Amino acid sequence: MVSVAGQQLARPVVLSFATRAEMGQAAAADVAAELRARLARQAGVRMIFAAAVSQSEMLQALVAAPGIDWGRVTAFHMDEYLDLPAEAPQRFGNWLRRAIFDRLPFAAVKLIDPGPDAAAAVKAYAASLAEAPIDIVCLGIGVNGHLAFNDPPVADFVDPQSVKIVTLDDVCRQQQVDDGAFATVADVPRRAVTLTIPRLLDADRLFCVVPGASKREAVARALDGPLETDCPASALRLHPDCRLYLDAESDPRS
Repeated sequence: MVSVAGQQLARPVVLSFATRAEMGQAAAADVAAELRARLARQAGVRMIFAAAVSQSEMLQALVAAPGIDWGRVTAFHMDEYLDLPAEAPQRFGNWLRRAIFDRLPFAAVKLIDPGPDAAAAVKAYAASLAEAPIDIVCLGIGVNGHLAFNDPPVADFVDPQSVKIVTLDDVCRQQQVDDGAFATVADVPRRAVTLTIPRLLDADRLFCVVPGASKREAVARALDGPLETDCPASALRLHPDCRLYLDAESDPRS
């Protein structure tokens, strides 16, 4: 760890696997082990989940992991579209319900629900997150290097907010189409609610799962490029305990 411009930098632990399935299994095993260890020494765990197809293999394996008292785990998620109906399948809360939230007996699942007053929802969600420390974040990296919906134009490594409303950039919106969530870019909402980068980095441990060739450049920039908001994921080097899981396609060293 070295000091750069007053910041303490630490390279994430990088774990690479031949296949996406192996990557997901390994990441889930590590998250499950962390959950068991924390639940053995503290009353409960608070954790944040990303909603993206990149997380599918990890979440599927985590649902099947034995020996976790999910009744003492409180779940949050990190972003949500604005301007979509509450029942829209593309809503990230709905995606996570299908992937994990409705499949396990969590103590509580706290969803971002913009409702008719998004500003009030942002304030309420920030307050809920601030009630106690966040233990674990399970996240990914976007094609443009975003963390949650902190795209390069709106990313801020010293953001004073913990949750905010943002406008999505064109690369991010195209990724939603490429991931199969929307038929055309015109269908993708332009606005969203996101947890900010400081809010994500305030968690104790980060588990970052990033498969696919489309993420290779972003991973390379996150690990070895400048520490700058042009690649928001470079901020992972500001966290002292981040593990990064790659497959052969996303690993820039392969």
